[in-house]
Amino acid sequence: MPSFTPSRREFLGGLMASSLPGMALAADSVDLALVLAIDCSLSVDDYDYRQQLRGTGQALIDSALLQVIEQGENRVIAVTAFLWSSPNEQQVIVPWRILRSGAETGDVADQIISAPRKINAGATATGNALAFAETLFASAPASARRVIDVSTNGHSNMGMAVESIRDRLLAAGIIINGLAITDQYPDLVSYMRGHVTGGPGSFVIEAGNFNAYALAIRQKLFREISGARPV
Repeated sequence: MPSFTPSRREFLGGLMASSLPGMALAADSVDLALVLAIDCSLSVDDYDYRQQLRGTGQALIDSALLQVIEQGENRVIAVTAFLWSSPNEQQVIVPWRILRSGAETGDVADQIISAPRKINAGATATGNALAFAETLFASAPASARRVIDVSTNGHSNMGMAVESIRDRLLAAGIIINGLAITDQYPDLVSYMRGHVTGGPGSFVIEAGNFNAYALAIRQKLFREISGARPV
């Protein structure tokens, strides 16, 4: 089984994020710490890649999303985002950032939409992506909820066993939600429910293809930030 070791650059990036002005918060002041894990494996071409980034960015600048953030107890969340593919291919595109205003969400949206794709397209190592997300929480502000948002269009086919990493995360109180792009694998929703996602109120949202991604990620972010259970 391949080993997982975060790169020095990604580790230092997480530490640097804690020194940003927007991170100067009391330890218990964040309603949600959210990790966005975006699939960039070989099955995701350049068009699909841009659809994912554009859809995520557009969802973040939705004024209604900011209203949901403001309905939280502390009216603030923390977000980080990374790309992933093969076991040793992960790239942080947004280090931990605080979201509590339109200016902050707009800045993070711009970072996501314009992010270059620097990792190699490769296998779908979902277990390694979850393990990498776990390391990012070490530099996150303390929060009422910790959530990993996994977007993918395929089954895990290399690297760490997904279930063992998932179970470890769930035992630590981390919730894992999924966005399944089902144009290649119609059973992907059930696969993610059985092998990837978990925790109180966890859910999987389906996008039939990458053109449907923008609406799906918007729905997903609204649920995650509000803490609402799917209906």
